[in-house]
Amino acid sequence: MSKSFQHLFPSSYELCYLNHAAMAPWSTLVSEAVAAFAQENAVIGARDYHLWMQRETELRQRFAALLNAQADDIALLKNTTEGLCVVAQGLPWQAGDNIVIPDCEFPSNHLPWATLQSQGVELRCIDVHVENPEQALQNACDQRTRLLAVSAIQYADGLRLHLDKLGAFCKASDILFCVDAIQQVGMLPVDVHACQIDFLSADAHKWMLGPEGLAVFYTHPDVRGNLQLRQSGWRQMDNPFQFQRDSWEPSDSARRFEAGSPNMLGIVATHAALGLLLDIGMQTVAEQAMANANYLRDQLAQRDTVELMGSTAPERCSAIVNFRPRKVLPSTLYRDLRKADVITALRGEGLRLSPHFYQNTDVLDTALQQIDRILAGGH
Repeated sequence: MSKSFQHLFPSSYELCYLNHAAMAPWSTLVSEAVAAFAQENAVIGARDYHLWMQRETELRQRFAALLNAQADDIALLKNTTEGLCVVAQGLPWQAGDNIVIPDCEFPSNHLPWATLQSQGVELRCIDVHVENPEQALQNACDQRTRLLAVSAIQYADGLRLHLDKLGAFCKASDILFCVDAIQQVGMLPVDVHACQIDFLSADAHKWMLGPEGLAVFYTHPDVRGNLQLRQSGWRQMDNPFQFQRDSWEPSDSARRFEAGSPNMLGIVATHAALGLLLDIGMQTVAEQAMANANYLRDQLAQRDTVELMGSTAPERCSAIVNFRPRKVLPSTLYRDLRKADVITALRGEGLRLSPHFYQNTDVLDTALQQIDRILAGGH
């Protein structure tokens, strides 16, 4: 690893934390920003609210930089699900339309579309654990396909889809392209224009190293107006602090999806979290996160006590590593690792490890040693 950032994460000295695909620990930059904001609220309240708004504007710019978008394309919502529901509830569906998704999606990218079946919309769930998952998804589309909705990276085994290929297909086929990017933003670069993405939603609390309760929702300006608004509120307007007016037309920007008061505490935390990622650079973040995941994959592949799950093709891998112990239940290994302060997750049929860029090899080696100890029957 070219440079260590482990000192910025106090959790590194308490735990072997390999669960960033679920909930990431905060850096000192985030915790200090939140503490300072709490102290400011206690001492002077919202006297400097204009500075809070400036930070909010900067956060939109930081999200835009991460996605290669414009700040006006960025809405700040509560979570990934809310963004996907804005799409599901906002498009003008007709009976006979269909939506294509992978069959292994997290519920956030399944339930919003499944509810549309009551309106006569067909949901096509496609197996993507095949040699060419992009082709499998494309083959499921036809002239009545209105939307292709995928997770950039599958939450259970880390399968990575080629968003650029899917985006090009959707563009050529006049199909809207929606991406749940919660398992990619903050781990690997995302380019909404290169991938021709129409809608993207992602929480801050995983790979972005931020809090729950704050998410980015991107909409391409050419299709933003296709979404009917299901909420109305003062914050949706340009110049929202002009309270006395005759015309209340929603902004043409993505702020039109923000009905009410913002989550300023979440904005403070996420602003600090993204500042770290952008200062380091997403290329460096991606290289080091993938190096850590590949190290775990390589080490686990050498052990006859476990079986790696999911694809090992480099172009399909992410910083999510899933494996299954051969002689004990994954739940047993998960429980015993937790007792040893190795934090993982049970996902799919195995145990999921998700290291991030800032962790040093000694943390990974400690986790591997604990896995070996437990599987050897140690106490």
